[in-house]
Amino acid sequence: MISTALEEYLTAARVRQLLELDELLRFPSISTDPAHAEDVAATAAWLADHMRAVGLENVRIIPTRRHPLVYGDWLHAGADQPTLLIYGHYDVQPVDPLGQWHSAPFAPEVREGKLYARGAADDKGQTFIHLKAVEALLATEGALPVNVKFILEGEEEIGSGSLLEFVPRETDLLAADAGLVSDSHILSPEQPSLLYGLRGMWAGEVTVTGPATDLHSGSYGGVIHNPNQALAELLAALHDEDGRITVPGFYADVRPLDEAERAALAQVPYGEAEILSESGAPALWGESEYIPVERTGARPTLEINGMWGGYTGDGFKTVIPSRAGAKISCRLVPDQDPEDIGRKLTDYLQALAPSTVTVDVRAIHTGQWFITTLDAPALQAAAAAYEQVFGRAPVYTREGGGIPVVALFQQALDIPMVLMGFGLPDDNLHAPNEKLDVGNFYRGIATSIVFMQELAAPAEGGDRS
Repeated sequence: MISTALEEYLTAARVRQLLELDELLRFPSISTDPAHAEDVAATAAWLADHMRAVGLENVRIIPTRRHPLVYGDWLHAGADQPTLLIYGHYDVQPVDPLGQWHSAPFAPEVREGKLYARGAADDKGQTFIHLKAVEALLATEGALPVNVKFILEGEEEIGSGSLLEFVPRETDLLAADAGLVSDSHILSPEQPSLLYGLRGMWAGEVTVTGPATDLHSGSYGGVIHNPNQALAELLAALHDEDGRITVPGFYADVRPLDEAERAALAQVPYGEAEILSESGAPALWGESEYIPVERTGARPTLEINGMWGGYTGDGFKTVIPSRAGAKISCRLVPDQDPEDIGRKLTDYLQALAPSTVTVDVRAIHTGQWFITTLDAPALQAAAAAYEQVFGRAPVYTREGGGIPVVALFQQALDIPMVLMGFGLPDDNLHAPNEKLDVGNFYRGIATSIVFMQELAAPAEGGDRS
């Protein structure tokens, strides 16, 4: 619970905390652009200094082949208390198109209770929440209720390459009893939500090849199988009329939703009306035996993300193209294996291919799914923290996208991961006018404090309060 001393501290610190976040957001730490490499390094240095200032120990900047990691800890709660590993990333997406921003992306501005800047929600602002929680506890109580480790990276927006190498190599350094990531959103300021599952990924490219070169359709139409048509026929065969994926064995390893999960997901106030409003689509499509929130987070998908072939410029060019292609991505759920799905998709497309064309499938990207059981103690501690601070119990959700580092931590360190977000669905992540609700920033600090208190093992003969 938030003591009187903590409440007074947090109230008095509000203006300073927001100004400090403003300073962090001014760094143009765009990880994908080599021109900003020094800005990324400067952000890491600023964070290391700030971690020391709030009371973390053993703070160090860890060089990598690209952008540095930042580590710090506080480990004086005792061996009988759990250790919490807090992850965040300080790199940001490019700001294009710059002309659509209403204020400069690296000159933070508060408008109507929203803080606008690149990185405000993804992920500097949400990461900073936990540093301020640690600061408040150490300043008022002189100790944290649990042992805490921070690992912050500067490559999340470009695939976390250095972290993917670092974590399996440094399991002793990062050893913990639970992990915490705040890089997601809740449903609204009035309705918190806990994300307990993320889908994995197989993504690749399909190329259909026919004649050795583009041909005149007047001379060869009717005798040469057009690769555009052959590709369309193959792609159309990947789903049946009810939206189910037809790849043999695609669903073989899908972990069924149990009744407890279906009941929890049914409580999420998000469905057909919201999806149609957001998307502008005329009607829903897909597996009708599952409600929309199950289809978007707990069921696997196969999507055609792009198609090309032949002439698509102005005017007209009557050709039969030599090649046609498509980008395909599969969102995967427990217990599907990305490599296995890639093989099954490849085998199916090649088995369907007529003798008139050849088909090549090339994998581009894979990612692992993540899930935490609803009764996991760390997840329940987060639920209790949300309810105390927001005044309303969270609903439980599964996300359609993925955060690869979450599965990495869970697998390499064998710990449950808690995804406790404080963003909102309309925060414009990766887009112009990214923002963070200032009220959520302050509520997030309080929630982080209560989460650590709830996670702590009760003293002998005592309770968590």
